[in-house]
Formats: sequence, C-alpha cells, structure tokens
Amino acid sequence: METGTRRNGSPLALPRMAEGASYDVAVVGAGYVGVPLAATFAEAGRRVLLVDVLEDVVAAVNHGESHIVDVSSEQLAHLVERGLIHATTSYEELRDAEAVLIALPTPLSQQREPDLSIVESAARRLAEVLREGQVVVLESTTWPGTTRELLQPILEEGSGLRAGEGFFLAMSPERVDPGREDWTTKTTPKVLGGITAECTRRAAAVYRQAIDTVHELSSPEAAELTKLLENIFRSVNIALVNELAVLCDRMGIDIWEVVDAAATKPFGYMRFSPGPGLGGHCIPVDPFYLSWKAREFGFYTEFIELAGKVNEEMPYFCRSLVSQALNHHAQKAMKGSRILVLGVAYKPDIGDLRESPALKIISLLQNAGAEVSYHDPHAPHIHEQGLELSAVSYEPRNYDCVVIVTDHSSLDYEQLVDEAPLVVDLRNATGAKGTAAEHVYKL
Repeated sequence: METGTRRNGSPLALPRMAEGASYDVAVVGAGYVGVPLAATFAEAGRRVLLVDVLEDVVAAVNHGESHIVDVSSEQLAHLVERGLIHATTSYEELRDAEAVLIALPTPLSQQREPDLSIVESAARRLAEVLREGQVVVLESTTWPGTTRELLQPILEEGSGLRAGEGFFLAMSPERVDPGREDWTTKTTPKVLGGITAECTRRAAAVYRQAIDTVHELSSPEAAELTKLLENIFRSVNIALVNELAVLCDRMGIDIWEVVDAAATKPFGYMRFSPGPGLGGHCIPVDPFYLSWKAREFGFYTEFIELAGKVNEEMPYFCRSLVSQALNHHAQKAMKGSRILVLGVAYKPDIGDLRESPALKIISLLQNAGAEVSYHDPHAPHIHEQGLELSAVSYEPRNYDCVVIVTDHSSLDYEQLVDEAPLVVDLRNATGAKGTAAEHVYKL
C-alpha cells in the first residue's frame, strides 16, 4: 500500500495503482460536473487528473482557483497543494490513469436534437491513448444507447481494444444539483451500468473508492434512461402546476394557496411549484433526448412533448402578467415603462444562467418596449442569448415595476413590498404580505 496524509495529518492508506498508472482517476471536463467529481475522489485520497480544452480553466485549477460553486477555491487549493488534483489540456496524459470519467456537455441543437459532437471528439482523442485494462465511464446525460452505439465503436476502432476484454466501458449519469449542500457528489447514490457484467463490476469498484452508494444496473441503456426519467418526472409535474397556474389566473383562485393546501396531505402527493419556466442544465434539455430517440422506434412521447410546450409558454404568460399589472395598477403601457427584473439565475442562491427563463422574459419585455434592468447578487453580467447586460444596484423605488423571477434568499421581500410601487411576484417570494398588498400581482 502507498501512504498519504489526511487533512488532520494522520496517515491515509492508498491502494497501489496498476503498472503504468500515475493517477487513480482522470476526469475529462472541468465543468459543474467534472470539478466536484474530481474533488470528491481527491478528498478520498485518490490522485486525480482533470482534463479540459480551455487553457485558462486548466491554469486556474492548478492555481487552486475554482470557477464552480460547489467546490470552493480554498478546498481546491488544498487538494492541489497536496498533489491530489492536477489539471492539463493534454489527452496524452489520460494513458496514465486507471479510470477515465467523461463529464462533458451534451446540448441540444437549434432543432432540439441531441448534439454529441463534444463527447464524440473527446472519445476519438481518448481512443488514441486508451491503454489495456483501463475503465472508461460516460457521465454525460444522453439518449439510451449512446454508450453502446456511439462511444463503444469509437473507442474500439481507435484503440484496437475490445470493450469488456481490453478495456471496460460503463455509463453512470451525473446527478449534480448545483448549490445543493444536503446531497453532494459523494452522498448522492450513483447508478451505473456496464457493457458487460465485468465492465459494471470494475466501474462500480472505481466509484466505491469515493462515493457512498453505488447502485448497479444491468446495462448502460438502463442507466441512461434512469437519468432521463428523473428529469422528465420533474418536467411533467412542473408543467402540470404551471398549467393550473394559468387556469387559476382566469378563475380568480390563488394557485399558491392551492399548492400549499395540497402539500398538507402526508401521502400520495409531492409538492411542485409553478414558475416562470424551466432553467438549468438538465430539465429543459434532457427530456428531448428521449423524445428524439423514441421516434426511431415509431413512438411519440406525448407527455414529454406536451410538458415541454407548457413550460416553454410560461415566459410569455409572465410577460402578459407584467403588462396587465402595469395597465391595471399604474395605468401605464409596457412601452417606456422602467422594469427591474429581480434575479436572473435559473434557481435561487447560485449564479448559473443556463436556460434561465429570466433571459427569455427580459427579451420579451424589451421587445414590448420596456426599459429593462436587472439585479442579481450572484450574476453580475449577462452575456447569453443575445443579451449584454450588467447588474444594477438594488433600488426598487426607481422603477415602475419590479418582477421577481428568481427568489434569492439574501433579499428582503417584505421590505420590497414596502418600497416598490408595483411588484409582479412569479415565485411567491413576498408570501402573505404580498398576497394582502394591492400593488403585488402574483403568478
């Protein structure tokens, strides 16, 4: 056994690596999945190689500077100083790792079809250096069949090795929820399925070095579909309450009162809240992977498609709600009104703008002639979807209307009700005080 040290200075036993291996694990992709994954293995005493194509990201990691909310710079610097994490742009170094975990983006094209070009490119580069006995695991969310139908042929043809014999290939989808502290990369159970039973066994052994719970599945397809089911479940249920929110607006019923009441039932109900639309790296995107793949089998996923349609329409409904509030309460038209959007991240207390509905709402308000500014303590700048904006200071009195899109916990919403001349609350952030105030309009 090799030895290292824990943070408290006590000895830490490390298993001896295979001949020719300098790292226990390599992670391809230094993003919101890859950096926490690397840190989790390093915290368990494993030596980790982090590979990324962006030189500035690699340089920052090697200086202990984190760009990911779930790993602090202090934590990263400590792991780098101990020699447990090293970053590089060189795929050549992957040959020195016992296991390679691929954590790269799988976005949708403009036609809402899966774009796996980033993963394919990385797989080809990995195939050139793949060494006999290595374990390769895909963490990227994708359609069922990707690991077997796309990744396996690239790796086999490029390396001359056979999956299940020369190297071991599996799929274990990431389950990261940025900013969450109760469930982390270490404590969230890992689902995993390999090309063969031996692939599953070897990949599971890799993760059990650092992850508390590993749940083995019969195939990579089962693992791929598991991740999609998790996010489709959320998408469909959010669409349900969003549709009810629109109906409640017409019926004059408070949707928040109804949701709160339903949540008192201790069984058979799970709370989902309405909102201005879906955001983040998973829920707005992942369901379409399955819709796309299902068409290959002559099957149409109607629930998924309908949920997507409902959720994508919510920013338009929210724009109408702002217009209605300005007309009825302030006797103002949208055109020329000064509007402050409060919160632009896709969820509270982080700065992640990916797929945030706030960006669509800002564009819609601007297109209607409003003068739109935003305040977000976690997102100082917007350079997304054609928007180029910087956050302004928090002065709600200076605007005709304040629209709460993301309810960051650092803001005092009761005080906002007192100060702002008009509030449109899309998250029920103002609570009972907002419900009682005539100048607060709620989703």
